[in-house]
Amino acid sequence: MFLKGKTAIVTGSTSGIGLAYAKALAAEGASVVINGFGDADAIEKERAALEETSGAKALYDAADMTKPDQIAAMVQRAHDELGGPDIVINNAGVQHVSKIEDFPIDKWDAIIAINLTSAFHVIRAAVPFMKKKKWGRIISTASAHSKVASPNKAAYVAAKHGIAGLTKTVALETATFGITANAISPGYVWTPLVEKQIPDTMSSRGLTREQVINDVLLDAQPTKEFVTAEQVAAFALFLCRDEAAQITGANLSIDGGWTA
Repeated sequence: MFLKGKTAIVTGSTSGIGLAYAKALAAEGASVVINGFGDADAIEKERAALEETSGAKALYDAADMTKPDQIAAMVQRAHDELGGPDIVINNAGVQHVSKIEDFPIDKWDAIIAINLTSAFHVIRAAVPFMKKKKWGRIISTASAHSKVASPNKAAYVAAKHGIAGLTKTVALETATFGITANAISPGYVWTPLVEKQIPDTMSSRGLTREQVINDVLLDAQPTKEFVTAEQVAAFALFLCRDEAAQITGANLSIDGGWTA
């Protein structure tokens, strides 16, 4: 358990990739602060399971990623109650698909706030604690869309490109403090949310399940296989190791060859 004694904050971690991050960190002994929306009983079940796995504390914080004061309070709570944060993983994200001329302004504002600006607020609040310890790991979930674009996703692509730039800047600013800052850029990840989209797409386009998966969802990924949340989490875990101390300012792809 190489993270015993460390504390991690993972935003957007009540399900999907974020929860996979939290589970991976807990399995290595870290105290974890999970964050996000969802059913209270389900969240409590996951929180308790993380404690059982890690043998350390796990907290749930309902901070709204559009509210800077709530984000700062969450980071402060991680310090006051758990002695961290040593690791932050910016994972909260939302999506909306629309042509640029029809893109709702409120959707643009929300996507930029949650996918990009929230990461700034988390990092801004966490870095002083990391500098005092001369150790820290800052990881942000970017996307293949931090490197290449797709039509009808202006806000998401802009936000993810922004995450890549933010990561580089933070890496340079913290390089002499034992802190690394990196982005992980997954391609299409298999999640329950993706799986639920398949029947509707089959019906609307008159396709088989296999056609939806291979010709629609995985069209851009040469391997024709989904990335798994566990693979993304394992990648993040490696970046927390001492062996990864010289990996900083990187935007690391895990996308089945999409951006090759």
